[in-house]
Amino acid sequence: MAAPGAPAAVFIGALGLDTSRPADIVRHGGHGLIEQLAICGTRTIFLVPGESFLAALDGLHDSDSIDSIICRHEGAAAMMAQASARVTGQPGVVFVTRGPGIANAVSGIFVAQQDETPLVVLVGLPPTHLEGLKPFQDIDLSALFSGLAKSTAIVRRTADIPAAITRAFHLAASGRPGPVVVGLPEDVLKAPADELPLNPFGVAETAPSPHSMTSLEALLETAQSPLMIVGGPGWNAHVKTQVEAFAQRFDIPVATSFRCQDYFDNRHPSYIGHIGFGLDKKLAAGLRIADIVIVAGAPLGEVTTAANTLIAAPVPRQKLVHIHPDANEIGNVHATRLGIVSNAAAFAGALGFIEPPAHKPWTALRRDLRAAYEASLRPPASAAPLNADGPADLARVIQHLSDTLPETAILTNGAGNYSQFLHRHFAFKTFGTSLGPASGSMGYGLPAAIAAKLAYPGRTVVCLAGDGCLMMTLPDLATAVQYGLNIVILVANNGLYGTIRMHQESAYPGRVSGTKLINPDFASLARSFGATGERVETMTGFAPAFERACRATGPALLDLIVDPDAIAPGKTLSGLGKMGLADAD
Repeated sequence: MAAPGAPAAVFIGALGLDTSRPADIVRHGGHGLIEQLAICGTRTIFLVPGESFLAALDGLHDSDSIDSIICRHEGAAAMMAQASARVTGQPGVVFVTRGPGIANAVSGIFVAQQDETPLVVLVGLPPTHLEGLKPFQDIDLSALFSGLAKSTAIVRRTADIPAAITRAFHLAASGRPGPVVVGLPEDVLKAPADELPLNPFGVAETAPSPHSMTSLEALLETAQSPLMIVGGPGWNAHVKTQVEAFAQRFDIPVATSFRCQDYFDNRHPSYIGHIGFGLDKKLAAGLRIADIVIVAGAPLGEVTTAANTLIAAPVPRQKLVHIHPDANEIGNVHATRLGIVSNAAAFAGALGFIEPPAHKPWTALRRDLRAAYEASLRPPASAAPLNADGPADLARVIQHLSDTLPETAILTNGAGNYSQFLHRHFAFKTFGTSLGPASGSMGYGLPAAIAAKLAYPGRTVVCLAGDGCLMMTLPDLATAVQYGLNIVILVANNGLYGTIRMHQESAYPGRVSGTKLINPDFASLARSFGATGERVETMTGFAPAFERACRATGPALLDLIVDPDAIAPGKTLSGLGKMGLADAD
């Protein structure tokens, strides 16, 4: 990211931007837009083209510093931009057209809002002279994004483009990160423009006060059973290392919040598990008996609190310490004993200056919770071994991935019961290796895998998707093929909307309605895109098929036929009172 306040010309030279062009090419607002995006650190724009921003596409034609990734659906494009922000630490950028284009993108923008991810959404709009006259594909951006975006603005003068983009990046990345929407009318982008002033952006930093850290130290001095939960925005590899060192010194148990398992080395003796769906009973018990809960960045929503049963609202039984870069997130639902407004990096750095008590009465608790986590990591004895002839067993599949993949391999997933196997049986070691939607959005895994491979082409990227989940964004397999991305897609194919079927069988046993799926031949469909496709019907075929997929020159999809009865870790449909999968809808 460019340093705030440095001369624009310095950044142009450093980025390799060539603002000269043939004499017959008129400089317009689209050129200024792309140059400003580059100054703000953008290296990749995910887009579905539209006639309303042809001038911006023309600006991209002249850019040597920004890659434009052509996507097949705006929702997938927005998810790619969000995932890109997660793995790179830079705000993601997605460009879509008006009306149906931006409406399609909402699914990915929702992911960014729920996951506290900085995302800049650029929208091509009708010309300004048609504003208020019901132009074709008109849409009210402010109304559409009320309560969803941090800010929605329309740029009505070409000269205002740089300032609007700088402000969008600042807002997206500061405080509670999230999506910011910028509308760009067609005529504003097309209008001739001289060299526009280019403005680097900065992030509003927050840090803990010495008094707040002293207060935290005092709380821990008298604690009997403290517990820490990490998650939320602003994390990076250095923050992870610093928090792990704090946990080691204090011998404190640490859990990760929903889909943030890579925030803490799962092999660390202080790591006690993942707070998500299918929460381990002993971890839940540890949260209930804790006298102090330190929540470092993680959201205190339904999943983290188990619908306020583990951390009660409005007044928790535990002494709650909540650290977050946005003051509005602290004490909003749960009363805090100590609130600290700080970004993750500043708080992690400050942890190194507080001292642990001479006596730590919680050491036995930490050991017990660690042992419980290690036991939960292993597949049950009933799980089919790798050389079995029966259907693929997801617990064993995930164990194989955990044992054999490089520590830097990136795993992505969407939403569904299949992802619980990943969260239960995979041990994450390195930061930036897990991409899953805290929003619970289906279809996320494939776009996230594309973004991850574009950001880190030398790393192994594996997407785990359910059959229903994958179909939400499968057209963008064409995007992976177009850019030659060797991602491996594992499809958990059980012919069900599994999560919904599980709840359906619990609430209305034997009364199946709306949850059965007739799927395509995923392997053949992948091959029709130009990807590698293979059907895996038995456990014994998985390991060699996965090795072949990893060696493919482009995307590779493995269609894993899994037992529909094995609906979630430790749960079967038949055990929920199921009367038969053959029952008609």
